[in-house]
Amino acid sequence: MFGGPAPVRRFLPELMERVQKGEIQPGKVFDLVLPIAEVAKGYKAMDERRAIKTMTMLCI
Repeated sequence: MFGGPAPVRRFLPELMERVQKGEIQPGKVFDLVLPIAEVAKGYKAMDERRAIKTMTMLCI
């Protein structure tokens, strides 16, 4: 078994398309949503293990 970073660029286009079609619900992945101006808070929350995955958006 091997570990390491996922090849995001390989999978991202297909995943984004599936999210837009409603096939995948990102709410099942992201447990914290913040405006993009607060992106540093999202990284801090993940670092402190208060969030697993943070989504930042241009406007909430």
